[in-house]
Amino acid sequence: MPKKLRFALGASLIVAAIGYLILTAVRNTAEYYLTVNEVRARQAELSGQMLRIAGRVEPGTISWDPTTLTLRFGLIQPPPGPGDSGVKPVAAATGAVSFQVICRGQPKPDMFAANRDVIVEGRLVADNSVEAREVLTSCPSKYVPKQPK
Repeated sequence: MPKKLRFALGASLIVAAIGYLILTAVRNTAEYYLTVNEVRARQAELSGQMLRIAGRVEPGTISWDPTTLTLRFGLIQPPPGPGDSGVKPVAAATGAVSFQVICRGQPKPDMFAANRDVIVEGRLVADNSVEAREVLTSCPSKYVPKQPK
């Protein structure tokens, strides 16, 4: 086999391997999440599935047991912000909790608090609850302009 042909074959195998690795890495890290309203609308079809839900921790619903590492809280749809489309949140009018989240065996996130935006990764179960395997919190924005007095 000529040297140029071996070099071209080797180079094409390396390029193909790198392309495959990039493709699989992007596919594995491109996990999207649903909002509380989207999950509520598709609840029957999503029941029992693993998914990610973005929402807000409802005040007054947090229960943390450090001995069993069990965290329970209500997850609601955050109210629309200034740039949002104006879709009304499911729980805003009634004050009801949209989903009850139960996370066992994980430490409580450091930034976890009432009215904090979170992403819950877990399984949607039949009684409007989510058996979470992970709760991710977002950092509060440091660039919020001061309100005029």
